Amino acid sequence: MATSILPPQTADITPEAFPDQLSLARNRRAAIILITLFLATGFFLRVCNLGSESLSEDELNKLQTVEEYRTNGLSGKNGEHPFLMKGLQTVSTTGAEKWNSVSTAPVSTEAALRFPIALFGTFSILLIFLLASSLFGRSIGIIAAGLLAVEPMVIGFDRIAKEDTLVVFFFLLTQLLWVRSQVKAQHGDSGWVWYAWGSGVAFAGLMASKYYPHLLAITGAYYNVFKHVPANRWHMQAKRWLIFFVVMGVTFLILNPTILLPETWREMMKFSSENRIGHDSYEFMGSLYRNQMSAWLAGVPWTFYYVFIAVKTSLPTLVFLLIGIPLAFRKKMGDGRFLLFFWAFMWFLPFTFLGGKFTRYFAFVTPLLCIVAATGAYYSVKWLIGKLRAEDNVRPVLEYAMVAAILAAPLINSAGGSPHFRLFTNTLGGGASSSGSYFPHDEFYDASTEMVVDEIARIAGPGAVVANETPGLFDHYFKQAGRTDLISVSLSDPKAVSKLTAGDVIVAARGRRYFSNTPFLDILSTIQPTAVVDLGGVPAASFYLLDDATAAALRKLANAQS
Repeated sequence: MATSILPPQTADITPEAFPDQLSLARNRRAAIILITLFLATGFFLRVCNLGSESLSEDELNKLQTVEEYRTNGLSGKNGEHPFLMKGLQTVSTTGAEKWNSVSTAPVSTEAALRFPIALFGTFSILLIFLLASSLFGRSIGIIAAGLLAVEPMVIGFDRIAKEDTLVVFFFLLTQLLWVRSQVKAQHGDSGWVWYAWGSGVAFAGLMASKYYPHLLAITGAYYNVFKHVPANRWHMQAKRWLIFFVVMGVTFLILNPTILLPETWREMMKFSSENRIGHDSYEFMGSLYRNQMSAWLAGVPWTFYYVFIAVKTSLPTLVFLLIGIPLAFRKKMGDGRFLLFFWAFMWFLPFTFLGGKFTRYFAFVTPLLCIVAATGAYYSVKWLIGKLRAEDNVRPVLEYAMVAAILAAPLINSAGGSPHFRLFTNTLGGGASSSGSYFPHDEFYDASTEMVVDEIARIAGPGAVVANETPGLFDHYFKQAGRTDLISVSLSDPKAVSKLTAGDVIVAARGRRYFSNTPFLDILSTIQPTAVVDLGGVPAASFYLLDDATAAALRKLANAQS
């Protein structure tokens, strides 16, 4: 272990602390302008047409919980997840209703439900700038913030009403305050411990967003790297740790009051025992796999997230990421690299081998990838400038142009893929022609449901049965379409399929193929669908108005399975 304690990294965030910086980082005003521009751009990309996609089944659960809170007060509904996000969504949807009552530009329920996530995702741009600047200098901080603002993969996560973006925000805030406490301690500031306790408050926010207590190990491991270094002044000691956890606990209860309800604990127990898993598999690259955490290597393949990085990252960012991996962990980067190491270790190790996977879990390490890619980009720019031997008056222009070029590709990808950012697939992955073929469940995420419902509502007869994989979601949109007579049943339920007759409907939504419904979908694959619904030019769902022969074939198969 090195005996020095981050001399540059524990200094204030100033150009003098990191002398070998790009021109855009040495100029404080320029840095502020750039971060402001990134925040504005990132916010626009995250909220533009935010309600253009249908709710997913998961998001509908959040909406129903919000409605429960507003009608009956706090409850344990959807209690397997903490309260904070649902509380924010309650405020957002209530505010949207009041806005809609006086405005001629109404906000949709979908947009209102997702807005808090988009907002916190935007603020994460500022946090990654501050954290990366503290660890590695303002140049890397600026580039990392720019990448987080415009990468389509990141934006896609920030436009769905799930907790992972909140986890990212509070984790970045936790680490920022933790590093600041170290900085203050090393400079003899007696108030450093307040930053440490503030870090505990931030981690309570993370826990009130998603129950991830193991992530505190990243913070603890980083602290322990320096615990026995002679030059270290950053000592928490037992009393300070006790206050840290008390402050964290009290904040957690304030931000997550539903944890005190017995119903919440019952829901958490059901979830942790895997009794809440709604489907038997996950489709990855055209094949089906068990999607359970406890399945380990027998579940979704260990390559899942590595393929995701390869095909969902803008190509220039991917190249700089590969360059940055060996650079970011060099001793030359200072001891701040240990935080990146523990961050990567604590996420990639378990999620590589656990059998249950969704792409949204990857949101937690997107800032890490942006920091590492920014490191590669920074040193690439420095190397290229050196090769060009540019004069001092030309060098700043070249540096600005190169950084702009680095951010241009992901920005163009995001602008071209809006509002369906999750469908973005880079050239390495086959480009637009391969959109939706790698991770269809997460790429489509039920986004076409409302369009499918509108088509079915137009042609289906009175009282028709509609077999699909998200009956509750279809009922929600059937109600909006004024077709409450239509009956939704599960396509994975052989008993329900065994009762289908001519005039009923089956929906084959991409990303909703499972072991349980594949035999029925195989029968449908031999006939022409009644209609195909596209999402941004990509076929997203088909539905079939059954005739006598097809209904009979489905009933025969369903009866054989029952």
